[in-house]
Amino acid sequence: MAKTYSAGVKEYRHTYWEPDYTPLDTDLLACFKITPQAGVPREEVAAAVAAESSTGTWTTVWTDLLTDLDYYKGRAYRIEDVPGDDTCFYAFVAYPIDLFEEGSVVNVLTSLVGNVFGFKALRALRLEDVRFPIAYVKTCGGPPAGIQVERDRLNKYGRALLGCTIKPKLGLSAKNYGRAVYECLRGGLDLTKDDENINSQPFMRWRDRFEFVTEACDKAERETGERKGHYLNCTAPTPEEMYKRAEFAKELGAPIIMHDYLTGGLTANTGLANWCRDNGMLLHIHRAMHAVLDRNPHHGIHFRVLTKVLRLSGGDHLHSGTVVGKLEGDREATLGWIDTMRDRFIKEDRDRGLFFDQDWGSMPGVFPVASGGIHVWHMPALVAIFGDDACLQFGGGTLGHPWGNAAGAAANRVALEACVEARNQGVEIEKEGKEILMNAAKHSPELKIAMETWKEIKFEFDTVDKLDVTHK
Repeated sequence: MAKTYSAGVKEYRHTYWEPDYTPLDTDLLACFKITPQAGVPREEVAAAVAAESSTGTWTTVWTDLLTDLDYYKGRAYRIEDVPGDDTCFYAFVAYPIDLFEEGSVVNVLTSLVGNVFGFKALRALRLEDVRFPIAYVKTCGGPPAGIQVERDRLNKYGRALLGCTIKPKLGLSAKNYGRAVYECLRGGLDLTKDDENINSQPFMRWRDRFEFVTEACDKAERETGERKGHYLNCTAPTPEEMYKRAEFAKELGAPIIMHDYLTGGLTANTGLANWCRDNGMLLHIHRAMHAVLDRNPHHGIHFRVLTKVLRLSGGDHLHSGTVVGKLEGDREATLGWIDTMRDRFIKEDRDRGLFFDQDWGSMPGVFPVASGGIHVWHMPALVAIFGDDACLQFGGGTLGHPWGNAAGAAANRVALEACVEARNQGVEIEKEGKEILMNAAKHSPELKIAMETWKEIKFEFDTVDKLDVTHK
C-alpha cells in the first residue's frame, strides 16, 4: 500500500515509542534520565527525546515520504524508574548505526545531546550512558598508543606511574618551571605535567617552556637512568597552532604531549590523536570543563559517557577523579568508568552505574589519571582502587613537601613501592595502610616528614553526583 501524507501534528509516541522493539547488535543505545514537565506522560516525553535526537520534528512533514523513516528513526523502547527519585525516570533509546558518520564522536554527540536538551517538554535531561556497537567502535582510531605500548616505550612495569602537576599553575617563568620539573623527576617521579590552563601566556610562552622542560627531562634521565617525560600542553587557540606546538615537541624528542579535550574540542582532539598515532607520540588528556557537563545529577552528560567518547576520539591518559582527594567522585561509579577506560569488554553493572555491556574489541585502553588533592596518606587507597594501570599525580603532594620537590617525589615513590610490595604479598593495604607507610618511613626521612605534614588533611564532603542506587 502506497504511503500517503497527512499534514498536522501528532503525538511523538505514535511514531517513536516502540516497547516491543528488540535492539540490534549494530544499534547505538542510549540511556537518558528524563525529568518531564508536569502532566506530560512518560511515554510521550521519552518518544519526544528519541524523535528530536534522530529524525523527528514538531509536525509531520511531506519529505518523510522520501526516505525510509521507519529505518532511520530513533526508538524509545524501555522506561524504568530511577531508584529513590520519583521526579524522573530512565528512557532507553535505540538509534540505527547509519544515523552517524563513521569515526565521528562529534556527530554522535551533536544528535544525542543537541537541541533536544532545550526541549520545553523537559524540565531536565541527562545522558547517563551509551552503548557504542563494536561495528562503530571499529571505525574510530582510539588511543594513539594505549597502556601496553606506553609501558614499553617508557620501560615502566609492575606499578602505577607517578606524576605531578607543576604548581603554582600560573605565573612561573619558563626557566623556573623547568627547574621545578627537574627536581620532581630526579626525586623519583616518572612524569610531570602542565596544568590545564598553561598554554602560552605573557609570563611563559609555550616555546620557551617546551625547551626548558625538555632540558630538565634529559638531565633527570641521565642522572637516574630512568625514562622521564612531561606532558607538554599543546592546547591552542586554533588547530593550526596546536599542530605547530605538537611538531616542535616532536623535534625536541618529547615522548608525550597534552590536550584539553573538552575546552579544545573533540574535532581538534581526534585530529591530534591521529597525529600522535602517526608520529609515535603519547597523548595525555585533561578533562577541564567536565564538571559543568556532568556534576548535576539531573541534567547534562554523565562522565562515563565522556569517558567513552574520549576513548573513541583518542587519548592515552584521562583524568578520572581520585575518590579520596579534593575532587568529586563516587567510589563505585569511579570504578565503573575506570574499567570503561581500560578493559576490552565491560559488563552491564547497575551497582557501578553501567547500563549496557560495552565491547571495545581490539581498541587499546586508556590510563586513568588520579589527580587532585592527594598525598602520601592516600597511597594505600589509591593503589587498591586503581591498581597498576594508572597514573597517580601528586601536585601539592609533591611540591608542598617541606624539603622541596625532590624530597616530595622521593616520598611518593617510596610510599607507592611499599604499598605495591605489601599488596603483592597479600596484605589488605587499605586496612593496613598506616602500618605499611609507618614501616616504610623508618627508612625514608622524606616519607616520614611528608606523613607528618599531611596527617590531618582530609577532604570529607558529601558526593553531589551519587549513583542512583544510593539516592534516598
